[in-house]
Amino acid sequence: MKHLLYKTIILTGLSLFGFCGSAAATTFIDGLEDVPLMKGMTQIQKDTISFGNEESRFVEAYLTSTRVGFKAVESFYTKTLPQLGWTYQGKRGNTLIFYRDSEMIEIVKETALPLEVRITVKSKM
Repeated sequence: MKHLLYKTIILTGLSLFGFCGSAAATTFIDGLEDVPLMKGMTQIQKDTISFGNEESRFVEAYLTSTRVGFKAVESFYTKTLPQLGWTYQGKRGNTLIFYRDSEMIEIVKETALPLEVRITVKSKM
């Protein structure tokens, strides 16, 4: 239920802040219905892991691109995620960290050419 509320807030926020022409055009990462997929990135479907319940979840998704660099990914998510309730905690090496409620997102550059990014959402311990 909480994730459905976030998705509604996200669609409204993305529409209001001009991330897309209409909320229906927004694409989300499969398994992460509250995290938008950056234009130019493609999700590697076979590598997605997801499990959890209403109290906690663990989702790991991999994205790739031959046209986008990690600086663009960093810029997109540091501008977008805070508008969706996530608080940017900083960068540690190749990892961006965000917190929201009892969860955290880690966005990690795995490889540069082609760019491969791992996005993990998990409960904070």
